[in-house]
This record gives sequence, C-alpha cells and structure tokens, in this order.
Amino acid sequence: MAFQIVRDVCTACGDCEPVCPTQSISPFKGVYKIDAATCSECEGDGEPGTPQCLDACMEDDCIVPV
Repeated sequence: MAFQIVRDVCTACGDCEPVCPTQSISPFKGVYKIDAATCSECEGDGEPGTPQCLDACMEDDCIVPV
C-alpha cells in the first residue's frame, strides 16, 4: 500500500519531501504528490511506527492511505 496527498488540504509547505526515505514525494501543480509506485510507507527503513511524512505534516488528513 502507499499514501497520497490530498490536494485540497496540502499547503505546499514542503515539510514532507525531505523526510521521505524513498524520495517518493515531489512538487506537483502547486502542491505535493506521492509516487505510489515507490512509496513504501517507510517499511524497512529502520524506523518502526508512523511513516515519516505523516510525522512531518502539520495538516490533519492531508496524507492518507491509497
């Protein structure tokens, strides 16, 4: 499974992009998007628990499972 960023909630702050261990987050049409093909939900990155983008994002319900 992967995550997606809800365009209507994203403020384009960019806090999520640098913390993604698979570089799956990138700017897209004024906000950010997650490439579902490469998003691993941070499994196997040595940090158990919540994916790093969710920890970095300050907006509720901005990053959600696909």
